[in-house]
Amino acid sequence: MVKKFLVSLLTTITLLSLSSVANADSLVSNGSGGDYSYELWQNTGNTGYYLKIWRRESYGKQEASLTTHSFESSQDALEYFDCNYAHKSLPACPN
Repeated sequence: MVKKFLVSLLTTITLLSLSSVANADSLVSNGSGGDYSYELWQNTGNTGYYLKIWRRESYGKQEASLTTHSFESSQDALEYFDCNYAHKSLPACPN
């Protein structure tokens, strides 16, 4: 009886752990440009992307100073970073 209970309990805990991992946002890439570093994340439902942005010297030492709104594609998110933080001159950047 105790063994059945323990097996059932361990199975439940394992399933709960797996489902919480499956619902986590996932890191797609990271990089830097200008005075800033970024992490590109895909949201849980795989319906969009967002950026976490740090001053370069703060990256990895503290929470992101900015988390952006959602983008439809990773390309849109990275162009946003390049235009607004890395100060690149790209065709996608507004004048």
